[in-house]
Amino acid sequence: MSLRPEANWTAAAAARRDFVLLGFSGWPRGLRAGLFALGLPLYAATLAGNLLIVGLAAADRALRTPMYFFLGALSAVEVAYTLVLTPRTLVGFLLPPGGQPLPPAACAAQMGLFVALGGTECLLLAAMALDRYLAICRPLRYPQLVTPGLCWRLLAGCGAGGAGLALPLTAAIFRLPFCRGRRVNHVFCDLPALLALACGDKALQERALLAACLLLLVLPLALILLSYARVLATILRPAPAAPGAAAAAAAEGRRKALATVASHLTVAVLHYGSATAMYARPLEGRSLEHDKLVSLVYIYLTPLLYPAIYTLRNHDMQDALRRALGRRHLRRP
Repeated sequence: MSLRPEANWTAAAAARRDFVLLGFSGWPRGLRAGLFALGLPLYAATLAGNLLIVGLAAADRALRTPMYFFLGALSAVEVAYTLVLTPRTLVGFLLPPGGQPLPPAACAAQMGLFVALGGTECLLLAAMALDRYLAICRPLRYPQLVTPGLCWRLLAGCGAGGAGLALPLTAAIFRLPFCRGRRVNHVFCDLPALLALACGDKALQERALLAACLLLLVLPLALILLSYARVLATILRPAPAAPGAAAAAAAEGRRKALATVASHLTVAVLHYGSATAMYARPLEGRSLEHDKLVSLVYIYLTPLLYPAIYTLRNHDMQDALRRALGRRHLRRP
């Protein structure tokens, strides 16, 4: 037996039939340390930004509207999403070469939570688009249609939809025999990386993955684009002539609506673009090394951009933050 710690670690994992996440363990130690030093502040900023949105949406009375209810829920899901992926990735940067052992149950849990939370986020973005459509295109009926009870039911439906797809998909993949070893060439237990280790008839699992992409990517994105197309048509429609004050108020409302739509569309493009680039591709011929590099983008960068987009471009969130900071300042002795 080799006396190297990484060799003993890998051998012990193989004896327990653990998976081994290779991550970037083959890269030089200095480069991995640099990735850790870069990733840790990005992760801290992502957590702080999303938790700030959740706190403001829950605490500020001016933000107790359906739009900010869904925005707070989206940020809470994003916090859970990053907790599932990022800490283990950061630890992997510091471990010795040879990979990071992971028991099968932990690997399955990580995959299931990743799919469930990512699916919930896709459906929540569609719910937010529907909310904006009703608010702008059906303003007279909006208070009767979008009630607090409906918001909670939509949120529960989004979570159930994500979990309902994650459970059978994860179970189908982990029923396969992993006859090509258990060394996962990725930074977490991702679906394509595990399917690359499986043998036998993988057609059912590939069809399940394609169906999940259709349900979580194509259909919600079509709903989002259709909703915001109708919203933009309504906003840009010429308004009837009005007195000066009314015209100014209408122009301000139009500007705020356009800013909201722009921020929502930006987040939707980032989310669906990165997910489509990773999963809406055939499994044959794809490069796992390329997938690992792309995964750093949606693990570290896009979750950081979401709170930045929603807080820096949103005057209501900025005002709520000023009020929160003002109350804290007033409470000081």
